[in-house]
Amino acid sequence: STFMSNMLYACSILYKSKLPLIVVFNKVDVVRHDFALEWMSDCEKFEEATMNDETFMSSLTRSMGMVLEEFYQNMRTVGFSAITGEGINEFFEAVDGAAEEYETEYKVLLREHIKKQKEMEAQKQKENLEKFRKDLE
Repeated sequence: STFMSNMLYACSILYKSKLPLIVVFNKVDVVRHDFALEWMSDCEKFEEATMNDETFMSSLTRSMGMVLEEFYQNMRTVGFSAITGEGINEFFEAVDGAAEEYETEYKVLLREHIKKQKEMEAQKQKENLEKFRKDLE
């Protein structure tokens, strides 16, 4: 359930902020992250891994796994070890990809949002000014 809680949190951050996201599995020199990648790419494997747990939380986690399958497909993931240096090149490649996505997608959306906000403010000011003028008459 910790895995799913973290993935739900990552999903909420991604959709709320619209920022590029990189999920880094740390300490891969101690425990490999392959099982998590497999769970993310095949919800049936995730269900199999959690099938023995019959708690409500486990049942909820299994159903959320199916919902998040599409979310996982577009997520950058990297396994990394600070001790051995494993995954450092992949990490920097993921950061470069996220930086490019930020520049080409996020900034464009942000500029559009700011433009719409300014247009809405100008329209509201115009309406308020017209209302004020009518009140003066």
